[in-house]
Amino acid sequence: MHFAYSDKVNELLSQVQAFMDEHIYPAEEAVLAEIQQLGPWKVSPQLEALKAIAKKQGLWNLFLPESDHGAGLTNLEYAPLCEIMGRVAFAPEVFNCSAPDTGNMEVLARYGTDDQKQQWLEPLLNGETRSCFAMTEPAVASSDATNIQSSIRREGEEYVINGHKWFSSGATDPRCSLFIFMGKTDPDNPDRHKQQSMIIVPRNADGVEIVRPLPVFGYETLDRVTEVKFNNVRVPAGNMLLGEGRGFEIAQGRLGPGRIHHCMRLIGLAERMLEKMCQRTQQRVTFGQAVSTQSVTLERIAESRIAIEQARLLTLKAAWMMDTVGNKVAKAEIAMIKIAAPNMACKVIDWVMQAHGGAGVINDHGIAAAYAVARFLRIADGPDEVHRNQLGRIELKKHPID
Repeated sequence: MHFAYSDKVNELLSQVQAFMDEHIYPAEEAVLAEIQQLGPWKVSPQLEALKAIAKKQGLWNLFLPESDHGAGLTNLEYAPLCEIMGRVAFAPEVFNCSAPDTGNMEVLARYGTDDQKQQWLEPLLNGETRSCFAMTEPAVASSDATNIQSSIRREGEEYVINGHKWFSSGATDPRCSLFIFMGKTDPDNPDRHKQQSMIIVPRNADGVEIVRPLPVFGYETLDRVTEVKFNNVRVPAGNMLLGEGRGFEIAQGRLGPGRIHHCMRLIGLAERMLEKMCQRTQQRVTFGQAVSTQSVTLERIAESRIAIEQARLLTLKAAWMMDTVGNKVAKAEIAMIKIAAPNMACKVIDWVMQAHGGAGVINDHGIAAAYAVARFLRIADGPDEVHRNQLGRIELKKHPID
């Protein structure tokens, strides 16, 4: 494994870091306040202004490999850029590198027809529209994607869609133009992994009902997660992605890179939080000495550094394996990082919160919001338990009993 970055990646790292220093950090407090004030149904003008600057500088669609619209980076090459963006909640969107659009653009780029790419992908790549991914359902344990009950039924040259989704990222965004919707086209297929399909649903289609935003720990704007109902929604047959029965296959292809992105962003977030803990504890005095001199503080700072480094190296290994041997062979490493990185971030941020005392829980320093992100990601893209079970089964296969 060689994690040394090419000249191209080092140049992009310098450019992204310079952009963060010049544009993102100085505007962070104002943009976050505006986002919070406007809520999940509106768009921050200040954020849009930053996006225009990033696009003009060519710092755009950096996540997308092998594309005329992106930087053409591998997972390993994109990972350190993703880490830098993860230090500020809204930074990935500034570079058109935020979920769920990244995953949806990858799906359309990889599996879409030429017509689908022209109609739906091009506006996303240009930052003209946003999108939503509608997979999880309230009525079933969606950690097992084969449980999904929403229906996609063929009628002539149309599909009729019915279903109840929630934690559908991006649906309240007024720029959202499409859903990538997962449902069953063949519920009786004996192969449970061929019952599902994915299809493009226009946001403005008749029968699409936005029920409500879903605040995560009270933060309504966190990924704009939403509850949505689809009531006899009709879409053209040409909106089907890849073909009937290929939904599970698409989901697996979509979630692999997305997990790398989430983990690297969490590592960047944890780094930012550790910085806050080091600064805070050196400034605060209790019982006649700086909090940073207390052995418990020193231990937590040291353990945080170790945990962040471990998570980063494991995530880079997973990215390297995805690039060199493919997602399927790297499935154990992908499962490991999805367990390790959110748990690491939760532990580190909890220590940072403790070091800030009351100030840590009221979000004056962004710590409470950071914890909400990290804790949410122990569930999103598959809960810890699912990944642990998968990882345990993989390990057992290495040691069969004669």
